[in-house]
Amino acid sequence: MYSYVKTALAYGIIFLFSWPSVVTAQEDLSFDMRLTTMPYPFEVNLFELASQGQQLEMAYMYLPPKKGKTVVTLFHGKNFNGAYWKTTAQLLQSHGFGVLIPDQIGFGKSSKPTQYQYSFATLANNTRQLLSSLGIEKSIIVGHSMGGMLATRFALLYPDTSEKLVLINPIGLENYLLYQSYTDIEKVYQSKLKKTPEMIVNYQTKNYYDGTWNDAFAQHAKFLQGWINGPDWTTLARVNALTYDMIFTQPVVEEFNALTLPTALILGTRDRTAPGRANKREGVSRELGRYDKLGGEVKLRNNNINVIELEGLGHLPHIEDFESFAPVFLKTIAFTHMEQKN
Repeated sequence: MYSYVKTALAYGIIFLFSWPSVVTAQEDLSFDMRLTTMPYPFEVNLFELASQGQQLEMAYMYLPPKKGKTVVTLFHGKNFNGAYWKTTAQLLQSHGFGVLIPDQIGFGKSSKPTQYQYSFATLANNTRQLLSSLGIEKSIIVGHSMGGMLATRFALLYPDTSEKLVLINPIGLENYLLYQSYTDIEKVYQSKLKKTPEMIVNYQTKNYYDGTWNDAFAQHAKFLQGWINGPDWTTLARVNALTYDMIFTQPVVEEFNALTLPTALILGTRDRTAPGRANKREGVSRELGRYDKLGGEVKLRNNNINVIELEGLGHLPHIEDFESFAPVFLKTIAFTHMEQKN
């Protein structure tokens, strides 16, 4: 078990925030599907690519590395976009690392086709093309939540491009359909249409932040609330349902034994995230989403994966308590293998 002190200031990092006041519903927010009026923390560029017979645009932020330093590619989670990596990117850049932050197709400021086969392999291939367009031959691959599943698929598909793999509270550490019934995409779509801005806050307060809510947390819920209020929610709900499906039908945990590159798993052990928990099959006794136990299960699959547990933190350690997260993350990024401690 690892124990870390909140010592981000020891790294010489100072972050200045200017968040709006806390809100609960954000009824006045309204964003279109490309978040045209929503500012991102760094300059946003668009990578044009052809995929599945369509011309698409992949939005990304890129902070070049200092000479001799590696680029870190950050994969966002399903209920987020690249903007929530702001402080992580600032931390990495302050230590000379380059940072690439894409919005995946179907997310954030990127194109959102509804006639598209969303798969982790497709999104990984799109991202590989982006790296190639920027002349990035190797990168440290980092993924959070659903982005952890995508990052794993990327590392498995492109081992020559992936220098290290770091997963932060990824979902998919258990093969959900072994324990749950499958939910049809149309049913998921109809459920998404019923969402309200209040539901976003209630869900995140309960499931991400242990019943608390503050200015910083509210900042990362704004775009979802604005989408619900905006003109494109019907389309966005369809895309949301399509991307939800791949979480259940394209597991990566069964292939963890095939990971040969240096891999680390950073887990906030309070996390209980388990997509589709309500659809657990009758007679299944397993308690899903026990991140305090999942690290041990991962080690049984591949003992070379380094598991770092953050006691008292939940699904978003890099948002919930950055001061605790920062030194752990930096150490994981900076060294191929962290010293094991018990």
